[in-house]
Amino acid sequence: MDIEFIDRRTGKMIKESPPGEKLLQFLYNHRLGKMSLELLIKRKVVSSLYGRYMDSRYSARKIASFVEDLGIDMTESKRDIEEFKTFNDFFYRRLKVGARPIGEGIVSPGDGKILAFQDASQVNSFYIKGKEFSLTEFLASTSYASTFNPGPMIILRLAPNDYHRYHFPYSGQASAPIKLKGPLYSVSPYALIQNFTKVFTENKREITDLQTASKGKILIIPVGATMVGSILQTYTSDSYVHKGDEMGYFAFGGSTIVLLFEKNRVIIDQDLLENTSKGWETGVKMGETIAR
Repeated sequence: MDIEFIDRRTGKMIKESPPGEKLLQFLYNHRLGKMSLELLIKRKVVSSLYGRYMDSRYSARKIASFVEDLGIDMTESKRDIEEFKTFNDFFYRRLKVGARPIGEGIVSPGDGKILAFQDASQVNSFYIKGKEFSLTEFLASTSYASTFNPGPMIILRLAPNDYHRYHFPYSGQASAPIKLKGPLYSVSPYALIQNFTKVFTENKREITDLQTASKGKILIIPVGATMVGSILQTYTSDSYVHKGDEMGYFAFGGSTIVLLFEKNRVIIDQDLLENTSKGWETGVKMGETIAR
């Protein structure tokens, strides 16, 4: 299968070629690959070991070719390539002030590809094979599940070439994150097509409750993935935050952020819903309006 998405700004269909694409196809589509995945790849130790390499000075040699191969726009970065001491230092780089204007309403917490559902239960008709997706399992809480089901749900998938810091989609009082331990399956479409439910109900994730003045509660849930052993929160827990404030960042790899809203509080932008209904992700940038 090809990984394709619609670029929101141009309306064009873009083909995505992630690093390690052949390995991902092997792990999720081949019998031996699936065995390797369950026995070794999903385990945190593998991601942790790779993370240590990405934190070493030896990894810096990979930066220039990574930028060139994936066409990353370094004019947005606060620092030039030669200023980064390690690959991870580059990977979760900060952008220049103004590189991501903050829009009206609810905004995207990061750069990436969006799937949008006005009712969270609709996700079961998109990717699910076998066991249905359950908010209770995903949130590990019947109380949260009853509050947000049925309500709007947005899934933002970050590919390795995306900007990997994430931000608050709206202003409000942000709780301390609830940390849920788990393995580290890939969040690539190759993995999601095979078993969306396993990825989102088992992977390591953290839940932040954002209490807003006009939109009710919003749950912001970063989800770890293969080669992403660390979800690093940079905001102050139990504090008031403003829309667009930095919330945290991911170390190397692909990652996902899930947003959940209470019923009848927000309306997701129609183009995102229409693209999702046709089976397409939509490419967005941090700060773009995604719901109102």
